[in-house]
Amino acid sequence: MRTLDYEKDGAAIEELVTRKQDEQGSVDAAVQGILNEVRRRGDVALIEYSSRFDGCHLTPATLRVSDEEIRAAYRQVTSAFLVALRTALRNVTAFHRRQLPKSWTLRRQGATMAQRYSPVDRVGIYVPGGKGAYLSTVVMNAVPASVAGVKRIVMVTPANAAGTIAPEVLVAAAESGVKEIYRIGGAQAIAALAYGTETIPRVDKITGPGNAYVASAKKQVFGVVGIDMIAGPTEVVIVADDDAPVAFVAADIIAQAEHDERATALCITTSRRVSLELPGELERQLSDAPRRSIAQESLRRNGATILVRSLREAQELVNRIAPEHLEILVRAPASFARSIRHAGSIFLGSWSMEALGDYAAGPNHTLPTSGTARFSSPLGVLDFMKFSNVIHFSRSASRRLAPVVSLLAKAEGFAGHAASAEMRRADR
Repeated sequence: MRTLDYEKDGAAIEELVTRKQDEQGSVDAAVQGILNEVRRRGDVALIEYSSRFDGCHLTPATLRVSDEEIRAAYRQVTSAFLVALRTALRNVTAFHRRQLPKSWTLRRQGATMAQRYSPVDRVGIYVPGGKGAYLSTVVMNAVPASVAGVKRIVMVTPANAAGTIAPEVLVAAAESGVKEIYRIGGAQAIAALAYGTETIPRVDKITGPGNAYVASAKKQVFGVVGIDMIAGPTEVVIVADDDAPVAFVAADIIAQAEHDERATALCITTSRRVSLELPGELERQLSDAPRRSIAQESLRRNGATILVRSLREAQELVNRIAPEHLEILVRAPASFARSIRHAGSIFLGSWSMEALGDYAAGPNHTLPTSGTARFSSPLGVLDFMKFSNVIHFSRSASRRLAPVVSLLAKAEGFAGHAASAEMRRADR
């Protein structure tokens, strides 16, 4: 993990800020072929791709996870796990219930205008496989969908070569209210959700993270269905002053780096002591870490300590980066945070580690990455809802506004619109 100086290493810091993504051309082309095949051949294509990419040999009858498998999963997890999961679910549910919007009505001079919220009918949740059992992804996607009132929540997740899914993931799904689970992953799972197959229902919106192929598939089916966001590799920025516990900083950097070799972990610090002690502390904590090789590669590629002259410089840099996760380990974290405009989730103080947000604090951990926090927000209840505008005018109110409509329509060159308004005005 290299050390950079904010004033002297501008080019290297700019490369970290822009987070250049891998070339997507070949991925997009391959994904387009998968989408077309699933759309054309349905379950047959799904089964072929599952065998080719995951080594999992399925049939139409085994695509869906059975109720008995879910009951068996409960027998495989510990009671302590179940207690922890239910605690997290209570916290996540309580937070998301506060996000529920209210429909409203405005009445004025014989006209009624309203905004009416309603849930999406059918949602597809993608839960990755691969490097972990992502039970937290289940919770963070299913809970806001359920709170929003979505009636049909469909989950897809890849199985291993034996056709099984981690029992913790299945239990998390059941506890979160998911009643349909299909053992399929990758771009082919996104295609199945977008277009439907003989077994898997078509949905209205797809949420959940995945690898480059899943991200490309979501991007390509957008418009056929809605999507939450195009997620890039995960990232954390930790701002530390001379009071920050270096052991905490190192632990939280490793917690992010262990996700994926492409993850980004940065420490922005005003403290030369922190910058000097951090490499040794990272090495010590990584010495016996189970995911050491993943974290080390992540830190080699995308890890850095950036020395700044002041907390104001740190604030400026954070807003340029617009990080997915921001930890503020400084003397007055709340004061520092007031100047932060762009970040997915902000964690204040040494005891508010980012791992709390990943699992159990309550706010959603599905966050904008790759600088998109400049214009995007975390996943929430509103992502599973939409609103309709309702307009009701009385005769007198309509006739009063008709001249305005007519004039503006003519200015745009739409005579039919103008005539429609003038007809109401003339009608006695």
